[in-house]
Amino acid sequence: MASSTYGGATHPPATAGTRGAARRRPPWLVILTTGLVLWVLTVAITFITENANLIPTLVLLGSFLVPVTFVAWAYEHRDQATPVELTFKCFVVGGILGVLGASVLESYLLHPSWWMFVGVGLIEEGVKLAALWFLTRHVTSRSVRSGVILGATVGFGFAAFESAGYALNALLTVQGLSLRSLVETEILRGLLAPFGHGLWTAILGGLLFASATAAGHLRLTGKVILGYLGVSLLHALWDSMHGIAVLLTFVLTSTAGQQKLFALGWIPRPTDEQVQLFTLFSIGGMIVITLVALLWLRSIWRSGHHRSA
Repeated sequence: MASSTYGGATHPPATAGTRGAARRRPPWLVILTTGLVLWVLTVAITFITENANLIPTLVLLGSFLVPVTFVAWAYEHRDQATPVELTFKCFVVGGILGVLGASVLESYLLHPSWWMFVGVGLIEEGVKLAALWFLTRHVTSRSVRSGVILGATVGFGFAAFESAGYALNALLTVQGLSLRSLVETEILRGLLAPFGHGLWTAILGGLLFASATAAGHLRLTGKVILGYLGVSLLHALWDSMHGIAVLLTFVLTSTAGQQKLFALGWIPRPTDEQVQLFTLFSIGGMIVITLVALLWLRSIWRSGHHRSA
């Protein structure tokens, strides 16, 4: 077996076993592990050196790592007719258009009220659906699978840019810059990212592409509208789960003394039992919402397989 020489050193050629091991590592896993190591190093060095120039690197790594990882995973499961250029446009352009559109509409249409989270859900899911429609309007070969993948890509792009904004807001406090708040925000949003915008827009993308005509033209059918309203409701419930958990805990366990303080405008101190019940309702509600969305997406994905079979 011949050996190769590079830079004056002799190296044995790669064996079939090593080449096979390299091929078995999926790109999404390489992105996740490499990005996670770089993020941890950036966090550590930023805390040690207190170098503010590293903050943009920290924000970008923390905000984009999980969304990019899931888009890479989704791209591996795409239809061959879905080009990488379109996937990139859906992530970057679709994400930015969604964030900009939501910012404008929420600024002018929403005000603090009991239904505000419903408005947030309708607006954000609407702008993501519009961005997906705009970017894929000239695509002629559409399938449910490609709709799910591209919809998820737009959703994860939206989540990445939105998370960057939340991270910067967490950094800026009345006491000055808070790296701890920034890191905590990025960890929380990174853990929740797979179960939010990407999942909801994947459902809409699958429904939108399933409604396409034989010629490939997108249509706003009854199923798409109902899907949009359903996803918006899931979004609203997700955002309001903290308040729902507080309300349920108060209704079920509040004492007469706590009710009197609340009526006077004071926030009563919760008991240990109430804290535990609030946590159960809050986390349990998010789990239920996620399971409903996953089952919904699974049924859409399977319907796409039946169509192509």
